[in-house]
Amino acid sequence: MFARKISKIVKRDGSVVNFDRNKIVAAIAKSALSVSEDPKIGNKLVDKIEKKAFKKYKGRLPTVENIQDIIEETLINEDYQKIAKSYILYREKRQELRESKKLYGVSKDELKLSINAIKVLQSRYLLRDEDGEIIENPIDMFRRVAKAVASVGSKYNEDVKKSEQEFFEIMSRLEFLPNSPSLMNAGTRFQQLSACFVLTPKDSLSNIFDTLKIAALIQKTGGGTGFSFSELRPRGSIVGSTKGIASGPVSFMSVFDKMTDVIKQGSKRRGANMGVLRVDHPDILEFITCKNDQKAFTNFNISVSLTDKFMEAVMKNKEYGLIDLRTKKTIKRINARSIFDLIVTNAWAVGDPGLIFIDRINKLNPLNEEITATNTCGEQPLLPFESCVLGSVNLTKYVKNQDVDWNKLKKAVNIGVRFLDNVIDTNDYVIKEIEDITKFNRRIGLGVMGFADMLIMLNIPYNSNKALKLADKLMKFINHEARKVSEELGRQRGDFPKFKESRLYGKYKHARNVAVTTIAPTGSISIIANSCSSGIEPLFAVSYVREILEGTKLVTTNSIFKEIARKRGFYSQELIHEISKVGSIQHLKQVPDDVKKLFVTAMDIDPEWHVKMQAVFQKHVENGVSKTINMPESASREDVKKAYLLAYKLGCKGITIFRYGSKGGKQVLYIGEGYEKRIKAQSEFSGGCPGVECGN
Repeated sequence: MFARKISKIVKRDGSVVNFDRNKIVAAIAKSALSVSEDPKIGNKLVDKIEKKAFKKYKGRLPTVENIQDIIEETLINEDYQKIAKSYILYREKRQELRESKKLYGVSKDELKLSINAIKVLQSRYLLRDEDGEIIENPIDMFRRVAKAVASVGSKYNEDVKKSEQEFFEIMSRLEFLPNSPSLMNAGTRFQQLSACFVLTPKDSLSNIFDTLKIAALIQKTGGGTGFSFSELRPRGSIVGSTKGIASGPVSFMSVFDKMTDVIKQGSKRRGANMGVLRVDHPDILEFITCKNDQKAFTNFNISVSLTDKFMEAVMKNKEYGLIDLRTKKTIKRINARSIFDLIVTNAWAVGDPGLIFIDRINKLNPLNEEITATNTCGEQPLLPFESCVLGSVNLTKYVKNQDVDWNKLKKAVNIGVRFLDNVIDTNDYVIKEIEDITKFNRRIGLGVMGFADMLIMLNIPYNSNKALKLADKLMKFINHEARKVSEELGRQRGDFPKFKESRLYGKYKHARNVAVTTIAPTGSISIIANSCSSGIEPLFAVSYVREILEGTKLVTTNSIFKEIARKRGFYSQELIHEISKVGSIQHLKQVPDDVKKLFVTAMDIDPEWHVKMQAVFQKHVENGVSKTINMPESASREDVKKAYLLAYKLGCKGITIFRYGSKGGKQVLYIGEGYEKRIKAQSEFSGGCPGVECGN
């Protein structure tokens, strides 16, 4: 055995590091696998490669490029021509990637980020000076966030430096990321770090416009706002103070919509709203149809708040009452099924409204206070003035030897819960009412992203019982571990102030947080995590175009598919070009059947599987679940109705349907050949999110 004699090597950035033979073995193995050759060839060649390097660079330090040149030369001389060609192509692509990154001002990329991740970070997240010039890199950003969030540990006599390092490492390895406002604002002048807010305007002009101002301040800092408009008197009511005629909740929604238009022009993140109205409000017909004009309410997702009483009337085809909430009197009775059918028709036609099953939400709410609305994507039911901070574990980082790395995942949940709990104390709140209720409840939402990618890595089709079983086991584990951490934090730091008044008292000895888990859409942070799949959604497409801000488009092709295609020998640029036209691979003869089953996209999957997946996750999620039930253009109104009823039956807290093509041009994701021939497609987001950017 040749004794290793090269001890150091010079990296591209000029730094000197220890020479690692294992990297040579791994690089050759990857190239070998891509052309279906023996991956162990690297073990046979590494001694020869190091001997050549030592002989050629004796007395001086070789560079990374020097070693790679010798690897190429050795592969060719040893007659591994196919592997050599693959290795050379890999080097060329890596060089192209480095050159592309330089165009974006990235000369040192310790995180190995994708171009898309860099584009997103530069467009929104990295700090800028007064002249608009970027003054930090992604590593700086993660250090800034880790330091700010860890700093509050001092008030609990904790090791701040240890926490800071843990937070930095888990973020910089892209194993866990908090919601966008935390990445944008932590360590800055105004640390508004929450993603989700609910506001409930009261039935007075002054309160409505006070609420409008608060919403503007929230959106300015990157938060999304949900509103219950159910307390506003219906259109045509007499206004007691002036004897005028009330214009109704939908007209005031338009004021909030215009505000968001103004705010988003100068914001880092497009503003997004959720409008909610109870199904028994007298203006429910106007609300259900308010987005039929696709130029109206472009900054709003809307959801109808359905009661169990209403759903019972739908099942029995009976009438129910429309109620004036000020007087609590029934002012009209109407057939429940006709209203339900109108909701179905509009969801089929334009993608709105979604549904919120409000009685179920409140039955599962540990507090004896009424929730009336959710955040923008529907995954966070909140009390009026309550806010919540979210974070997601990147599941692609927790697969090992064709199984879930449960021990590693457990550690991530521990760090994630502590991070999010710290954020509540780090946060600068827009107004005191929001600070008070947020700190009383200490609601956090730890969730996941990359679930579809994890399934692929484990060779499990998304639309299968095996996938449902994994989802059940996975989320049960995460929620259990998150609750254990919250219990320990409650013992160490103190329970949330309303613990003894809550239904958690007696179930747990301690509880730091009223709720600990959420499934968010992770629209932006999944791109930062090198374009892992969003939330618990299936792949949107194997290749697609995504718009992240007006005029900024990203092209994404699934990296796992490319790796498998190379390994199995059916990869080509022509294949990727063909996939980009439609997003799916199900029609392609050159793709093996087992690969087709694994890489099913959102539009390939029957809606029933979408609903079942949402319901399985909801079983073990204490807040809510963001999920879109995707349907093909050919889907009928009856298909939409079946999905709605199945979601209610299986215990979902809400549901959003999206039929292909129903949003027209107002969509975030596209499939298509380039930009000119793109085919408009549904969004991966949920909670009515197609057309409104609301990813965390």
